[in-house]
Amino acid sequence: MSKMRLQPATSAGADLWSAATCRRFHTPRHVAVFQSADMSAHSKSIHASMPSTAITAHPDFQAAFLANERQERLNTGKVASILVLVLMPAGITLDRVVYSDHPDFLRSFLILRLVCSVLAGVLWFLHTTEFGQKHYRMLGLPIALLPAFFISCMIYATRDPGSPYYAGLNLVILAVSVVVHWSLSESLLAAGGILVMYFLAAFSQSAAGHFRIIFNNTYFLIVTGVIVVTGNYFFNRLRFREFALRFELDQNKKILEANNAKLRELDQMKGRFFANISHELRTPLTLLIAPLESLLHRFNFDQATKELLATMHSNSMRLLKLINELLDLVRLESGQLQVRREPINVAEFVKGLMSGARQMADDKRIRLETQVDPALGTVIGDRDKLEKIILNLVFNALKFTPAGGKVELRTEKQSDQFVLIVADTGMGISAKNLPQIFQRFWQADDSSSRKYQGVGIGLALVRELAELQGGKAEVQSQEGKGTTFTIRLPYQKAEESKVQSPSSFAKATADEKSKVEDPDALAPHGDSRLKPELQDSETVAGAEDSIAGKDARAAGGDSGSREEWLSNLYRRAQLFPGHTPVQSSLRPVETGRNGRNRPTILIADDEPDMLRFLKTELSQDYNVLEAVDGAQAVSKASQFQPDIILLDMMMPEKDGLQACREIRAHTPTHSIPIVLLTARADEETKLAALSAGASDFLTKPFSTTEVQVRIKNLVQSHQYQRKISKQNQVLESTIEQLKETETQLVQSEKLASLGRMSAGIIHEINNPLNFATTGLFTLRNKGKYLAAEQQEEYAEILRDVEDGIKRVKTIVSDLRMFSHPDVESRDQVEIAEVVETSLRFLSNEWKDKVRIEQSLAEHQTIWANKNKLIHVLVNLLQNSLDAMKSKTYDQEKPGIWIEGRVEPGKSLLIVRDNGKGIDAEHLDKIFDPFYTTKDVGEGMGLGLAICYRIIQDCDGRISVRTEPGKFCEFTMEFPEKGQQTSSTRTETEHEHIASPHSSTNPLIH
Repeated sequence: MSKMRLQPATSAGADLWSAATCRRFHTPRHVAVFQSADMSAHSKSIHASMPSTAITAHPDFQAAFLANERQERLNTGKVASILVLVLMPAGITLDRVVYSDHPDFLRSFLILRLVCSVLAGVLWFLHTTEFGQKHYRMLGLPIALLPAFFISCMIYATRDPGSPYYAGLNLVILAVSVVVHWSLSESLLAAGGILVMYFLAAFSQSAAGHFRIIFNNTYFLIVTGVIVVTGNYFFNRLRFREFALRFELDQNKKILEANNAKLRELDQMKGRFFANISHELRTPLTLLIAPLESLLHRFNFDQATKELLATMHSNSMRLLKLINELLDLVRLESGQLQVRREPINVAEFVKGLMSGARQMADDKRIRLETQVDPALGTVIGDRDKLEKIILNLVFNALKFTPAGGKVELRTEKQSDQFVLIVADTGMGISAKNLPQIFQRFWQADDSSSRKYQGVGIGLALVRELAELQGGKAEVQSQEGKGTTFTIRLPYQKAEESKVQSPSSFAKATADEKSKVEDPDALAPHGDSRLKPELQDSETVAGAEDSIAGKDARAAGGDSGSREEWLSNLYRRAQLFPGHTPVQSSLRPVETGRNGRNRPTILIADDEPDMLRFLKTELSQDYNVLEAVDGAQAVSKASQFQPDIILLDMMMPEKDGLQACREIRAHTPTHSIPIVLLTARADEETKLAALSAGASDFLTKPFSTTEVQVRIKNLVQSHQYQRKISKQNQVLESTIEQLKETETQLVQSEKLASLGRMSAGIIHEINNPLNFATTGLFTLRNKGKYLAAEQQEEYAEILRDVEDGIKRVKTIVSDLRMFSHPDVESRDQVEIAEVVETSLRFLSNEWKDKVRIEQSLAEHQTIWANKNKLIHVLVNLLQNSLDAMKSKTYDQEKPGIWIEGRVEPGKSLLIVRDNGKGIDAEHLDKIFDPFYTTKDVGEGMGLGLAICYRIIQDCDGRISVRTEPGKFCEFTMEFPEKGQQTSSTRTETEHEHIASPHSSTNPLIH
């Protein structure tokens, strides 16, 4: 049932009150309206100014409020009547002091006071009658107006508007606030009525000369009235709120009591149901265990069958132990678990129990030590409950202690206490978790990636069993160092006459030990699980028939043997560890695919029995890799690249969902099919599995046939996808090669077209140049006919024209040589001429924009093809100019430095700019064909690749040195004539040497 909420109705004050109330109760605001037609004027005025709430809609609220209001008004009315009855006659003393010089006033004042007291007595009497209880509001207002009327009469009698008795009217108004706490309307009526009475008394006589006194008295009466009315308004709001809260509290208390009763009833029903279902589970479970033990002891199966039967028996015993512990908790809660005390030889008892736990300790390589105080001797105690306490603590310590650690069990006698101490060197418990360690079903790690199994029953059972015997359980722990559990029980030494003989006790202990450690029992081949005792066929059959409810005689054994078998079975379940230890260190190291072209499957599960079962079922058709947690699964998936992965949902380190996400996020493993195993079948879990990238999921319990079919389908699909992916890669590579070939052909055709076009342009330009040269000769001859003062200027103009024609001829000549180079011809090329020609080609790009500085060695030559060398230099200069356009300069100016120098055996040409440089990630691809970082249409990505080939044809090499944002420097190295450069390319800390498939430049075409 939802909590009832207080909500506001109107006014700014109500809004503030509502905000505070809503914050307190965490509720939304809404309005509820009173519907009661019987609500009185006082109640209505309160409700009009107070917040209407959902609580007021309660059918009992209005009646309860009216009853409370009636009782309070009756009580305050009686008190007010008594005050008037007593205080009015007492005022005669004031009359004698104030008006002692007016004896005639005293007599009339006395009469007025006595009449007022009599009337007040009548009002008090009416409050006690049925009439007064019904019409209590009618009696309220006269209580205040009655003394005010008689005081006003006294003021009138004195014929003095400034009479000090006006203070009595103030007292009456204050009494309205202090004593009766009327509603807003009643307070206004009372204050207004008293003020009117004073006016009538003051102005009925001549007010000449008394205006200031009347104004003064009126002012204070009005102020007092305002204060009283305001105070009553807020007081009634608070009173209404308080009543609503008390009413809500009472209603919630009733609801809580009813809910508590229902919870107790449900808890009892839960306990009964739990006990019944546990008993019902015991029956089929015991019928599973008995035939399994019979099969294991009577028949000689092959190794695989023995392991399968041992796994079935192991998990049946674990389930039986869990059911028994749950039943013990139910019995403890219902008070049905009784303490049955008997003599116990502590040393022999502890020795027998530890022999059952030692195998698990050895499997985990944990040192298990026992220390018994000889002073204990034989004690009186409950053997069964003491056994459960010790085994739960020891198994818990073994579970949380890593290999190489130590678990110690000590028994001591401390004063009048029998003390059990179990200490380990495990992971410890954090301080914040210590208070909850003994709570039922509580676990420090309840996530799906928890490392340790369990349901949180063992330690809760330990504490409750200890308290049942009059003792207590304590725990001390230091995180990372270990935990110590201490059980303190009342010490009671056994009487000698009741002590079991050492020989018989030793025999019983040996019998129990043999039941646990029989090497021919359930777990052949050194299985680490505990072994059940052997039973003859008659006893097993008798147990089955007894559990099934058949006649005892048909079982082939008496009732005593059947009960003994069941008792021994339950005790063996108690001795059984709650989990199977994972011995990952003993597993063989996988080496990936191991032949026969079988698919590889990776199985990840922290439950060793499940891992063993799945491996057995799938190993015939698959190479099986194993992982015991999510982290191993991710690592092995990346290492071995299996064809399919089978993940359990709940695993330590990383759960199945997290492992699935990480596998999907890793490129080499993102396409591997993943199947998730989960015990939950709800829609949320399915959606979470699919969202994490799972290809499929299986809910437990599952059919092995279904597992095999689903895995087979996914593996085949994955293999087909791999084949398609490989073929797709081949096709993409072929298409890419075709595109590159097409681009090269197009570029070659463009260059050929450019050559043909250049030849035509050169021819067309040559003819006009010849005409211009002839015309220039004619013009020069005509100049001698000009006036002498014009000839000098005329000659200068002709020289300018002649220089222009020569420049055009030079450009045409260079263009002819560049467009139709002699690929076979090499000669000694002057570096200065190459630089001059290249700069002339790009003059429009750099003049008045970029500073060009040259530092060339005198008469420096290179054995190369001149046109090709010009092509290289033009390309490098153009790249430098483009790089400087995309950079913003503050103080320095864009510049290009061209340096040429001769060193022993080689000639160097260096081009450096202060542009934006080349990013490091592009250097390895800078000379690759068709690689460019420019926008579409700004370059083909062939410029530097062609430069590299040209320089290589000249037996030279090119390297780049750069610092992003500051500069870029290309160095061309050429051998002297007749020498060959080494084909070996080197790279220093500051220099990147070009290779046919290395580099990228944001400047390239």
